Amino acid sequence: MFSLSLFNDILRPFNTTYRCWSVSMLPGSEREDVERGGKIIMPPSALDILTRLNINYPMLFKLTNKRANRQTHCGVLEFIADEDKIYIPYWMMKNLLLDEGDMVQIESVSLEVATFSKFQPQNSEFLDITNPKAVLENCLRNFACLTTGDVIAIKYNQKIYEMCVLETKPGNAVSIIECDMNVEFAAPVGYQEPEHEKKPSAEDMMVDPADLMPEPTGFIAFKGSGNRLDGKKKKENSDDKSNQVKAVYQRGIPDYDYNIGTIQFIRNIRPVTNDKENGSQEGFKPFAGSGSVLKTKKNKK
Repeated sequence: MFSLSLFNDILRPFNTTYRCWSVSMLPGSEREDVERGGKIIMPPSALDILTRLNINYPMLFKLTNKRANRQTHCGVLEFIADEDKIYIPYWMMKNLLLDEGDMVQIESVSLEVATFSKFQPQNSEFLDITNPKAVLENCLRNFACLTTGDVIAIKYNQKIYEMCVLETKPGNAVSIIECDMNVEFAAPVGYQEPEHEKKPSAEDMMVDPADLMPEPTGFIAFKGSGNRLDGKKKKENSDDKSNQVKAVYQRGIPDYDYNIGTIQFIRNIRPVTNDKENGSQEGFKPFAGSGSVLKTKKNKK
């Protein structure tokens, strides 16, 4: 009978209730290593009970606030707390909706090793970090497990960044001790994508060749003014596009009689005017007048 009761005690999991306090209430020097991680401090009596029970290592626990129906998971850092007390990080107390001195239930659990996790920064300032994945990986070394829905706090360059655990695989609570875990980030809360100016498409940049044609100078059909039947003058509208006739674009006609090796210069021909009738003096004419021929003789040998 004695041996049977002893065997039942060994198989019984660790399950008890403690009063919880924040790390700032821990006597002695300030413990920043506890505040920026996911591990708690328990009393020495808890270690005595755990060593006599059949539990898996590393020691992982589920914390439950039955009054608010909230729970999370954590590891243990040390067994130096006062009896019937535990000290937990402040961010963990916020997730559990606990106040100083409230009762919390602690139960030993065994969690699967994490393979994937997704985080959402609670502030867009997290994007200012050069390598956010490396920073998160370094900070998660102080954590033993992750729980979906928790908002954890990490410290980098004397600044606290809050991260919401959106998803964990293969379960809602996983162990991250000595694991190979893929990490993804969601857009921070309140983040808005910068608006990029739309680049003009190739169709928008195409120019109608008719727009490059000069204004028509000859006869243009249906161009002119009209008269009203009542004798009143019609208001002229210079912006009326209906009166503007666009010239039809015509391609240039090649010179089929072109001789290779020759160059033709097409000049504008001015009409000949009688300078005497106009009373104007004869102007300068290039290459006008007579010239002389310069002949050179070769020296006879």
